[in-house]
Amino acid sequence: MHYIVWIEQFSGMLQRLSHCLTQAETHAAAQGFDVNSLLQERLAPDQFPLVQQVQVACDNLKLMAARLSKTEAPRHEDNESTLAELQERIASTLEFVKGIPAEAYADADHVQVSFPWLPDKHLMGPDYFVQFAVPNLCFHLTTAYAILRYKGVPLGKQDFLARLDFHPGAAQN
Repeated sequence: MHYIVWIEQFSGMLQRLSHCLTQAETHAAAQGFDVNSLLQERLAPDQFPLVQQVQVACDNLKLMAARLSKTEAPRHEDNESTLAELQERIASTLEFVKGIPAEAYADADHVQVSFPWLPDKHLMGPDYFVQFAVPNLCFHLTTAYAILRYKGVPLGKQDFLARLDFHPGAAQN
């Protein structure tokens, strides 16, 4: 697998979440409310609030990178209470992930990933990546975006998508 390509893609998606949070700040200023009031908003009573969606998205990306590269992930205290603190968490997560060299993923297909809640079982690197890490990260990124949309932040699909490197001219099939 080309994990470094995927790590780069998901780093871009986390950067887009940062952009969406910046849009929320602009929206709150224009509407005259405290942007930090959005942090406890959620889509359903049994779902995590926005603050925790962002925390878990960051954790998923850093743990995906750490587990597949056999690197120690930094710890976060999960005590962010402002949008600015969430932005700092995103920035520190991206700094960590981008600091892992591509060659560190060379043995990722052979990594055994265990979880604290299931210590006597493991997933192999590719299964962990495809079956858990990717859908879990996408879930939390999408849910954070949806909370912001639900609360009126003017976001569109392009605000969510990571960069699209279009090339001029028609595609040759």
